[in-house]
Amino acid sequence: MNLLNSLQAAQITDVAELGLNWWLLAPVLTLLGGAVLGLLIEALCKAQSRYLLQCIWTPLVMGFSLLSLVPSMYVENLQAGELLVRGDLIFDGLTLASQVILLVIGLLALLPMMDRTALKQSAFVGQASDTPGSYREELTERKGYQRSEFFPLTLFSLGGMLLFPMANSFITLFIALEIISLPLYIMTAMSRYRRLLSQEAALKYFILGAFASAFFLMGSTLLYGYSGTMILSQVAQFIPYGLGSTTLLLVGAAMLLVGLLFKVGAAPFHAWTPDVYQGAPTPVTGFMAAGVKAAAFVVLLRFYSEVLVQNNGLFKPVLWTVAILTMIVGTFLGLVQTNIKRMLAYSSIAHAGFILIALVPFSSMINAAVLFYVLVYGVATVGAFGIVSLVRRASADGKPLSEQHDISGWAGLGKTNPVLAVCMMIFLLSFAGIPLTAGFMGKFLLFSAGVQGGNTVLVIAAVISSAITAFYYFRLAKIMFTDEPVEGTVVVKGGKLTMVTVIIAVILVILLGVYPDPVIGLLQQVFIVLPL
Repeated sequence: MNLLNSLQAAQITDVAELGLNWWLLAPVLTLLGGAVLGLLIEALCKAQSRYLLQCIWTPLVMGFSLLSLVPSMYVENLQAGELLVRGDLIFDGLTLASQVILLVIGLLALLPMMDRTALKQSAFVGQASDTPGSYREELTERKGYQRSEFFPLTLFSLGGMLLFPMANSFITLFIALEIISLPLYIMTAMSRYRRLLSQEAALKYFILGAFASAFFLMGSTLLYGYSGTMILSQVAQFIPYGLGSTTLLLVGAAMLLVGLLFKVGAAPFHAWTPDVYQGAPTPVTGFMAAGVKAAAFVVLLRFYSEVLVQNNGLFKPVLWTVAILTMIVGTFLGLVQTNIKRMLAYSSIAHAGFILIALVPFSSMINAAVLFYVLVYGVATVGAFGIVSLVRRASADGKPLSEQHDISGWAGLGKTNPVLAVCMMIFLLSFAGIPLTAGFMGKFLLFSAGVQGGNTVLVIAAVISSAITAFYYFRLAKIMFTDEPVEGTVVVKGGKLTMVTVIIAVILVILLGVYPDPVIGLLQQVFIVLPL
């Protein structure tokens, strides 16, 4: 007990002088402050100019947030990490790399949200408060009324994503988690088409997210009971001394792990993923699938590297089981999907299993492997969902209606719109891990980290799973390029901003597949200083 008190006293002294470094906090503060001002724009500006102002303001905020990271690159002892706000936040190489990746994903995902068709219709409902099918909704559509609160909500969620990897206390982790999640619950319910399905998806996401948050909070409470501190790095420092109740440590770590596995969509905590991906507005699905997964995996990486790795003998079988089960669910349930958004949802579950391979063993390649993979997967995912938002069902007179989610409706797209089909094919090849794409390099790094950690059997299972998932990617490619075009499917006119996202994503997927060395070299310099 005296040793425990001495450790706590030393920790209090260590963090007592820690204050604020505004440059290191600038990216997060810029996004959150920009979101608040975005809400004022939504509330005070005229309806005619509101949407245009939000389309100008939101990318400016994201761009300035990205530029504000430049001074952070020259911080002394960046790899060792700098503690902020009495130790509640940490800024290190992992934080910097993850924030750059998240802002790149955020900027790419923003363009499809801003896009509108030739009929001035966005992916979001004109006014979310209108009852689906009511006269008010019909009146909103007829007058072309379009609210744009989803822009500041996106900034809030992205701000939470940037805060998540730099959180060093359980309280800050939970606050960041809720800043990420609450805007997404709302945005999921704002689809212009299939509104009842959208609202059902939002309700499922909210209820299951609340359960995951409860697990996260309970786990944090038990870890606090074990160590007497809310600071994550300080909890890690208690473990080698064998102080406190081992039961509290193991149960608390397991419950906190459940909350994080829910966010990455790992089985058996994946049930929300297909329904939410299908029901949410497609630009939101891309943003969610890429951004939330990237932020959650970075936090999972930090938590594993500091806490779980010190009890690897107990948690390794658990993570093995979760990784294998996640790959099985994502692979075999994806094979039977006829809805393209649900197919991509199960694909994301399988990819979560691949990333978990790098977490099960602790190797020197773990950081670069995880960061590079979430980058290339996120870019390809945003691009793929951007294409999904452009392929629509058509009315009898050829006017675009809601999105064409039935895979059979994509027949002949390679003949009617070869550019769009080729772009989709490149994203599918990257998901499948075909050479000369970024996905191949990502899987190569992940599987190499698994082999280096001594888990060759798990890597073999992942290679088999990856080969099977390639079947439903190539099935879609076969439908697009070899089947005859079907009536009732059109590519929406307009969509210029979405096409910008698609083209940039294609360039990055090819470039990172052919010449990944500069990015990998930078990410290999990112490491986590393990507690003594």
